[in-house]
Amino acid sequence: MGVPLQDGGRVCIVGGGPSGSFAALHLLKMAKARGLTLDVVIFEPHDPFSPPGPHSCKGCAGIVSSGLVHNLASLGLTVPPDVIQSELYAYVIYMFGQVTTVSQPDPARRILSVYRGAGPRRHSGSSLASFDSFLLASACRSGASHVAARVRHVTLEDGRPVVHVDGRSFPADLLVLATGVNSRPPLDDAFGYTAPQTLVMVQDEVVRPPDWPDSKVAGFFGQPSGLVFGVMVPKHDYLNVSLLWPDAGAGAIERFYAAQQDSLLHFFPDGPQSMCGCNPRIVVRPAPRYCGARWVAVGDAAVARLYKDGINSAFLTAQAAMRTVLEHGVGSEDLRAGYGPYVRHVAHDNAYGLALYALSSRALRLPNLAMAWLACMQAESGLPVKRRLQSRIMWGLLTGDESYQALFRLLVQPRGLWRLARSLAVTRRSTP
Repeated sequence: MGVPLQDGGRVCIVGGGPSGSFAALHLLKMAKARGLTLDVVIFEPHDPFSPPGPHSCKGCAGIVSSGLVHNLASLGLTVPPDVIQSELYAYVIYMFGQVTTVSQPDPARRILSVYRGAGPRRHSGSSLASFDSFLLASACRSGASHVAARVRHVTLEDGRPVVHVDGRSFPADLLVLATGVNSRPPLDDAFGYTAPQTLVMVQDEVVRPPDWPDSKVAGFFGQPSGLVFGVMVPKHDYLNVSLLWPDAGAGAIERFYAAQQDSLLHFFPDGPQSMCGCNPRIVVRPAPRYCGARWVAVGDAAVARLYKDGINSAFLTAQAAMRTVLEHGVGSEDLRAGYGPYVRHVAHDNAYGLALYALSSRALRLPNLAMAWLACMQAESGLPVKRRLQSRIMWGLLTGDESYQALFRLLVQPRGLWRLARSLAVTRRSTP
């Protein structure tokens, strides 16, 4: 043990989104098991994450993966029914005018859609139930206190962090940075913190057509040029539209709808009715420095799963950081030794993700190869789950339901490559 937290010590958590609430929940549970009492304070100005719009949802697509459902249960938490907007069982894949459906390989693994905030900006009526609000309330019930004020600055004074809000200051024995990457981190330069490398997503929120299935997500590949992927996720009365499209520029949403007009015309004869929209940043590489003496960054402020499963990533980073704090200590070396391996593990898995997305993006520029991949997924639909190699790869890329390293291993299995090559030969013969 290096520099331990003392009984009665104060932990200040800047940010009350998932990573901040998870940090409080993990810390309080682990401290209780050790007979340690801590003063845990969460600083979050939005209460209860309203009004509707991107300001409260942080530009998140709002997917609760099966891994997160399981992990929440380890904290004694279940997502309330009113927070669940839809339960997702299948993806309908659109490529070059062709369509196929990929169903959840394991029906027991639940995937949910939620609103982190209070719904789309133009939503009328009462605010929708917020996932972030549920988590923050759960943290407060576990013993955390919530200060509904914006942190203006965090300084280092005599080696200890001090959180400054309007008219008040809070000296801390440990500072947890949980601000994400879509707001300015309030740390003084003395901390040496630099935010992670990011990309910009394109997001829209539209009214869900009456005949759009509540349990199916639409996934789009290949068009327009440069689009890595696009998804339309049902959330009760709405659809969240998320595009990973580097350097898309202005008018990306309109160009996407135009390119997919044939696929969407049945559902939107008059065009999608936009209810909200934003361009959030997502993490692609870890923060160069994510911890130091008596401070640690969690969630997106430190590292995140590439492109997918961001909320579960917040859970896992917070868990690893808080376990380190209690098992190793809050000194700089303590945190690097205990928390650093997990951050590097995520970055290592993300390297496989980058390779997978690069390969899939190149493959999907070739219509024959894209059609062969679709044909493989269709042919696998009647096979046992463990033999649905291409379907599991696609499902994992869209949902983050398996590690990227596991998906890469599926990709290079000889049996799967043979099936794909055989399907490609058939596709070429049938193409005029």
